[in-house]
Amino acid sequence: MATTSPEWQAVDYPPRYLAEKRSAYAIPLVKSKRGLIIAGSILAAAIVLVAIVVPIYFVVIKPKSSSSNNSSGSPSSPTSTSTSSSGQPASDVVTGGNGSTITMEDGTTFTYLNPFGGTWYWDPQDPFNNNAQAQSWTLPLNQTFRFGIDKIFGVNLGGWLTTEPVSCAPALYQKYPTAIDEWTLSEAMAADTSPGGGLSQLETHYQTFITEQDFAEIAGAGLNFVRIPLPYWAIEVRSGEPFLPKTSWTYFLKAIQWARKYGLRINLDFHALPGSQNGWNHSGKFGSINVLYGPMGIANAQRSLDYIRILAEFISQPEYQDVVIIFGITNEPQGTPIGQDALSRYYMQAYDNVREASGIGAGNGPFISYHDGFLGLPQWAGWLPNADRIALDDHPYICFDGQSSAPMSSYAQTPCTTWGGMMNTSMNAFGFTAAGEFSNAVTDCGLYLNGVGLGTRYEGTYTPGTWPVIGSCTPWTDWQSWNSTMKSSIEQFALASMDALQNWFFWTWKIGNSSTSGVVESPQWSYQLDPRVASGTCANQGIWSPPLQAWQTGGAGAGQIAAAVTSSYTWPPAQISNAGAVSLLPSYTPTGTVATLPPPTFTYSSGHAVKTASAGDGWENPSDTASGMVGIASCSYLNPWIGTAAPPSPLCSSGAAARAVPAPLITPVARHQS
Repeated sequence: MATTSPEWQAVDYPPRYLAEKRSAYAIPLVKSKRGLIIAGSILAAAIVLVAIVVPIYFVVIKPKSSSSNNSSGSPSSPTSTSTSSSGQPASDVVTGGNGSTITMEDGTTFTYLNPFGGTWYWDPQDPFNNNAQAQSWTLPLNQTFRFGIDKIFGVNLGGWLTTEPVSCAPALYQKYPTAIDEWTLSEAMAADTSPGGGLSQLETHYQTFITEQDFAEIAGAGLNFVRIPLPYWAIEVRSGEPFLPKTSWTYFLKAIQWARKYGLRINLDFHALPGSQNGWNHSGKFGSINVLYGPMGIANAQRSLDYIRILAEFISQPEYQDVVIIFGITNEPQGTPIGQDALSRYYMQAYDNVREASGIGAGNGPFISYHDGFLGLPQWAGWLPNADRIALDDHPYICFDGQSSAPMSSYAQTPCTTWGGMMNTSMNAFGFTAAGEFSNAVTDCGLYLNGVGLGTRYEGTYTPGTWPVIGSCTPWTDWQSWNSTMKSSIEQFALASMDALQNWFFWTWKIGNSSTSGVVESPQWSYQLDPRVASGTCANQGIWSPPLQAWQTGGAGAGQIAAAVTSSYTWPPAQISNAGAVSLLPSYTPTGTVATLPPPTFTYSSGHAVKTASAGDGWENPSDTASGMVGIASCSYLNPWIGTAAPPSPLCSSGAAARAVPAPLITPVARHQS
């Protein structure tokens, strides 16, 4: 999800959501708006109370018990156990279905509700067993997901490991009036020495905002994927960066364990990059773009590519590759200011980094997902032919464009007439295409939806004088007063969206209550439908017919990219927007130590001995030995988050002044070719 950047207003660049007004998506404002926002808060079942074919198994903002995870930066040893509904000892029960009882790490229990034939599986003595199945229509984890044939019915876990004011509990931000993003939230928390203060509040949020029960309920809702936004500070921070380092990685490891237990697959989304790839609050710091843009644009991109490599090495290990099967390498880069040429070269180098870690061909690491950069899906048609398992990610939001007084009922067929054909075309012209984010919102009404203190376009308070007043947001946010027409209209819009997009991730699973009103104030950002009911809603628009080409799914020809193509995307680019020639900008050199992400620890008793299960060492390809990108002692650097500024002068001391940006040390190899 994106917000707006004052820098882009200053240079007449539209905010991210306005930038989506590309011709491919244009919709007459009188009739409709584009985009979907799937906010999967459990609150929706009680908020919307939509009467659909199958029952809904959630209540609004279910109370969550804190788990007893440790607070160190290293992974904790999972201790989840399970009991059957008959009270069979936990040590004897490793699987169950609808109605079975689950005991979480903190000892609290809940009933597993899955009327769709899903089964969980967890055996502490076999922690990498992939027998679980989310629903009867979803293949269990021990069978290969067939991209282009099997459908992705997914939901985002927004605001969990990468916080943002609207998606996580707004109260987390409301406690600190100066907090507008995780940077300022972290600073405010660290400065708070009162009881209950401190940066450790973020770990409390990780522990309580999303728990094992959420994963069980996601499977029980008929969903088969989760998209998990992860920030770079899950790996490390550098000098002056206030984020809580490494701790969120511990909880991502728990997410893998819980997804495995309930048969869910993960799309790991690299959501926040050093310097910020878009200048929005969910990238870590609200303000300016500093990846592939501005004087620190190349240095931050080099650092980001290192982190992509580190994550790829971990998730490509055999213990994890059947659970984490999609890797979104950069969330929502601002393609217009960055430029498609620089973005394409960065994407090509990211591809090389991932495939060096995983190898080439089906069964070797994840699909690589590229966001379209708000340039539009047609701009990527035919890009990188014969690349091994790549996907295109689009976020078709409506609510951040021009606002309309039209009622919700007028949007019933908007997704079908707008997105269905768009997705079909991209599946043919590019390959596998999915909506990584969408929602039910058609206005920008909602607490902190545009950012803290930024108001709304609908009420004319967002950049006052720019947007005409359409009306009051109350009818859109006061879900307790919605009538049957409003509820059925939202349901119809959601079903049409799901059918048109075909493979999708709703934003988001959970929205927290406001600390002032005590209720959810962004109700159209919550999930609550059986996705199968959507099938056929857009019957007159047609749905893409499988299969994808063999090379697109890791089969024959995968990875055999023509030299003429790769030579068009050599790294680094010669120029960086708003900065100039790369050779005149600060850059890093590959002489540093590369971080290795720690695996989880699983211990269990066997007879009189305590054994530890092998969980990998965090690095799939031992031949991937390139060093990490770090500063050059004789050169000068700006703050990675500086925004618009002149490069240092002189850039380096006389002994290093004539240096060039180092060429990449990683090129793809056909390891483990299938």
